[in-house]
Amino acid sequence: MKAFIPTTFYGFFNHILALTLIASPWLFGFANVSSAALFLPMYIGWLQLIMAIFADNKASFIRQLPMQTHLVIDAFMGFILIIAPWLYNFSSKGVFLPHLLFGLLLVFLGVFTVRSPFLNKPHHSVPEGQLRSTDSTEGRLSI
Repeated sequence: MKAFIPTTFYGFFNHILALTLIASPWLFGFANVSSAALFLPMYIGWLQLIMAIFADNKASFIRQLPMQTHLVIDAFMGFILIIAPWLYNFSSKGVFLPHLLFGLLLVFLGVFTVRSPFLNKPHHSVPEGQLRSTDSTEGRLSI
């Protein structure tokens, strides 16, 4: 399988996704269900917005956070959103669907975006004087 989501699209979409996550308790009407249902998407949305500002893509402003790190954190946050309704016991109140869909979307974006460490082969480095050389232009993590 090959990554097919371009980082430019991902960068712009990530800003929209972050703002939607922040506003999701009021957009989908679960702001008064429980504190976990309210605050978890808001926290993850703010973290997504901060990472979107610092990520290494064309839509970010500062470009210091490597895309591989950003995508791994996206997949982890998506997993947390997927299991949160059952972990914090608010799935019985009927508000698990937004958390589940946003979580699946984050995992999907984390895995299938270009330069994702989940689908790219690791970069083979060349040992030079007890140091390992990495080529940052390929956008891969060295192992």
